[in-house]
Amino acid sequence: MNFKSYDEATKYITEECLRIYKEKDAIQCTELALHLLDAPQLKMHCPQHHYLIPAAMLTAAYKFQGRPVEMLQNDLMEAMMRAKNVLPAFCGLYGSCGAAVGLGIYASILTDSDQYSVRTWALANKIVGGCLLKISEIDGPRCCKRSSYIALQVGEKFSKEEFGIDLGTTEFFQCTHYLKNKEECKKEECPFFPVNGREVI
Repeated sequence: MNFKSYDEATKYITEECLRIYKEKDAIQCTELALHLLDAPQLKMHCPQHHYLIPAAMLTAAYKFQGRPVEMLQNDLMEAMMRAKNVLPAFCGLYGSCGAAVGLGIYASILTDSDQYSVRTWALANKIVGGCLLKISEIDGPRCCKRSSYIALQVGEKFSKEEFGIDLGTTEFFQCTHYLKNKEECKKEECPFFPVNGREVI
């Protein structure tokens, strides 16, 4: 794969997805995504999250479907190129969080959809719209980790209901990154802020 124009976090996400795809018989989407979110190359807030979401979703979905690793490799490159167009601060400047747009990238690649498609065109927009509504239930400022958790929950549910792909069901996340977000973390106002009595996934 040609990584010349990509940063270290993007390279790591791609290489880990392919490594885990080859090594595991089954992949739980949330488990993979949380592993990727812990990458030291990944900043607290950065546009690489816009790629991380479709990368994790495609990897888990393709494993569920039994697609060849070569197809995953090609489609991760496609997701990478599309995610590059989702600019930093997209959430605040365009009103569309990149993690939600990442779900649209996932859905459109998974279903081989484009602007001329019919039902799959609608589904790609539906998954993004549903995720944006969930994200908008919490006031800003933005948090890439919070939005990623929401995108994973929406993506798992949507994949099962609309695509017949079981990626698992994660009802609760406990954030392990809030200490890095000292100035902007919403703390108790965030549903993923650590609370006594809840276990970390």
